[in-house]
Amino acid sequence: MTAKPYQRISSIDALRGFDMLMIIFCDQFFRYLNRGVDTPLTAFLARQFTHPEWYGFHFYDIVMPLFLFVVGAVIPYSLSRIKDGSSDLKPVYQRLLRRFVILFILGWIVQGNLLAWDSNTFKIFSNTLQAIAVGYVASSLAYLHLKPKARYIMFALCLLIYAVILTLPSVPEFGRSVLRPDQNFAIYFDRLIMGGWDDGTQYTWLLTGFGFTATTLSGMFAGELIRSSLPRPKVAQYLFLIGIAGIALGLIWGIWHPIVKKLWTSSFVLFLSGICFVLLAIFYYVIDVKGYNKWIFPLKVIGMNAITAYVLSHVISFSDIADDVLFGLESFVPAFYPLIKATGGFLILYALLWYMYKNKTFVKV
Repeated sequence: MTAKPYQRISSIDALRGFDMLMIIFCDQFFRYLNRGVDTPLTAFLARQFTHPEWYGFHFYDIVMPLFLFVVGAVIPYSLSRIKDGSSDLKPVYQRLLRRFVILFILGWIVQGNLLAWDSNTFKIFSNTLQAIAVGYVASSLAYLHLKPKARYIMFALCLLIYAVILTLPSVPEFGRSVLRPDQNFAIYFDRLIMGGWDDGTQYTWLLTGFGFTATTLSGMFAGELIRSSLPRPKVAQYLFLIGIAGIALGLIWGIWHPIVKKLWTSSFVLFLSGICFVLLAIFYYVIDVKGYNKWIFPLKVIGMNAITAYVLSHVISFSDIADDVLFGLESFVPAFYPLIKATGGFLILYALLWYMYKNKTFVKV
């Protein structure tokens, strides 16, 4: 299929903003709303904005996979002109390496305790940005060097190889690897390689790179479909159908190979990639097919500076800044004050992002 001329896809920017909104505000909003109201409905919503202890799925599990998925979706746009127009790929490799290093350093700052300058608390691999670095580089190299059919095979192999790694090897003191805390080969491998520099949780990172790569590749497949010469309504239809198929396959495989976010199991990749396809289909149909795009401005403000929003929200406590302004309200509405403070903090961050957007200041790595 021939590709459409380069054109920015508003639905991708809006979907990226939607994803960031969940992690910089919605999780706090629903948690504090439930604290103030305490109804079965608010309790359900607050629970959906947490991660399950181990097995299963909550709505909040969408955040990290969707971040990787959207990164993959823009690869055909960011690399296609370079791939088609130049035989010298050295600048591309340099850019990939630079982005990999920057994302890892930002991950160390956000959750790796880098700024504490204490080797006892430093975590070498523990953050979404670092997962993006792995998935982005692997998927970009696949886009540059592999034919479409080979990329699909690579996606399938990532899922199959990782599933085998999680089920066949033995874990010292436990026996054969099983998908349970401390008894799986992925967490054993993390602790073996990273030692005291692992993050001390049940999340896995090194071998999970197979899953990170597959998730990013799934986004790349979606980006290629959008960029194809197919009519836009047909693209939206295909995105939706692929998403439903991914959800179904993930649930079916999950019967034998459970959906576990902390391990990023292969069934989790299929299930969440399917959800990402469905979300993109809805956003693409509403925004780029039907043209209903006036409502997306707040999401674009966040989405166009997504990494800035993510890093700042983790490094700076905007709710504490809001507290310096709003603290007088606490005596009047004590039950709802945490909600007010969190909302005020988000509005301060949003004002900063809006200022950057209006001045066309977009921080990219």
